[in-house]
Amino acid sequence: MPDDIAATYEFSTDPARLDRAWVHHVLSTLTYWAAGRERTVQDRVIETSRNYAMYEIATGAQVGYARIVTDETTFAWLADVIIDPAHRRRGLARELLDGILEDLAPMGLKRVVLKASVEGRALYEQVGWESLDGAEDWLELRAR
Repeated sequence: MPDDIAATYEFSTDPARLDRAWVHHVLSTLTYWAAGRERTVQDRVIETSRNYAMYEIATGAQVGYARIVTDETTFAWLADVIIDPAHRRRGLARELLDGILEDLAPMGLKRVVLKASVEGRALYEQVGWESLDGAEDWLELRAR
């Protein structure tokens, strides 16, 4: 993590730290893919996924979220990647993604897929994600 980001933000894999109300709010009100998602559904999604977050160190506030659904052996699906609008354009999405991939690396997964938003596609492609054959808005990252 670059020093300027590391001095201000931290990455976490601890599901106990998640601000579930914040996660629900940003996903259900700021995204098209989870628009209107009920809180009970979001809580269940959190409980059945590997969760990742970015926090502002000074305030402890959660400012980023993503989750992985995986068999922990061959395959994973990256979903619900979001950074609070007030904290965008600072490299946090990239740091969140790097932290997730580092956490997944010991599993030796053959493929990680995601359905890329229009806003996020360029970021994913910069770090090696490629179009999934036959699915125009899906990307994959294969083991090399």
